[in-house]
Amino acid sequence: MSPELLAVLAVITAAMVFDYTNGFHDAANAIATSVSTRALTPRVALAMAAVGNFVGAHFGGAVAKTVGEGIVQLPPGVASLGVVFAGVLGAVAWNVITWYFGLPSSSSHALFGGLVGATLFASGGVVEWASITQKVLIPMVLSPVVGLILGFLVMLAILWGFRRGHPGRLNRGFRHAQTVSAAAMSIGHGMQDAAKTMGIIVLALYTGGYQDSPTEIPTWVYYTSATMLALGTYAGGWRIIRTLGRKIIDLGPPEGFAAETVASSVLYFNALVLGAPISTTHTITSAIMGVGATKRVSAVRWNVAGNIVIAWIITFPAAAAIACLAYFLVRPLFS
Repeated sequence: MSPELLAVLAVITAAMVFDYTNGFHDAANAIATSVSTRALTPRVALAMAAVGNFVGAHFGGAVAKTVGEGIVQLPPGVASLGVVFAGVLGAVAWNVITWYFGLPSSSSHALFGGLVGATLFASGGVVEWASITQKVLIPMVLSPVVGLILGFLVMLAILWGFRRGHPGRLNRGFRHAQTVSAAAMSIGHGMQDAAKTMGIIVLALYTGGYQDSPTEIPTWVYYTSATMLALGTYAGGWRIIRTLGRKIIDLGPPEGFAAETVASSVLYFNALVLGAPISTTHTITSAIMGVGATKRVSAVRWNVAGNIVIAWIITFPAAAAIACLAYFLVRPLFS
């Protein structure tokens, strides 16, 4: 077996591990609101989210292409695969750390941070800062703002539109509606998060010389990435589910429906129209905050929200630092 093939297999294996941790880390994105409002039982919600992730992955080609060719320029030869391997390790490590503390950080930004951190000290590697600013940093700032504002407005519209409805009947109706909104959210999660793993695998295949195009996604890459994300999602990330579903605000079925509808709409627009890799975590969390603020500003537990925002801010540099250290450790294996 050639060194190039071994290196490519190592990167693909690391990407699959990342995909799995992404699933159990970000399972909360798709189901936390439905579980906390008792619209769905936990295992039913997880199973539905896993299926939605699998389906959504097949519509994430534009996001995968952005990840595969728009973030960094890798050094030539096998060394490039060492950079990708270290970058993915940095993302996996940060996912595990934030999962342990129950913080809904962004797996996407952990991956981008990991790739940048490993590339910075690689001879011949170049970080595409302009592309990162346009395709990562600006969406990173705008998507939570949009989620917050739309969550607030959609919840206001629901409160006004159903102001004369019987609370008991409304709750039952919105619990049923949440089945649809949670399914939409899980498909959007698949569009965004499985696509990032696909981009990494395509990057490894291209730089290792096993395919000619830096953007073409083989069919088997769709299926393996989707399957690993779905398996990770079904494993569940209960620590983060508790944070999103219970600790930010006290969610009812109308609030859960509004948050999921807003978040999934933002995810679809970015994946299908812009091809922008945004954070599902940032989007659903900010939508929940916007929905909660319609009750009263104090209804949102801003101390919890503040801890989450801090985790958002440090995710990119923290994953980059871990990946940088990992690169120096694994570099001799990819020379």
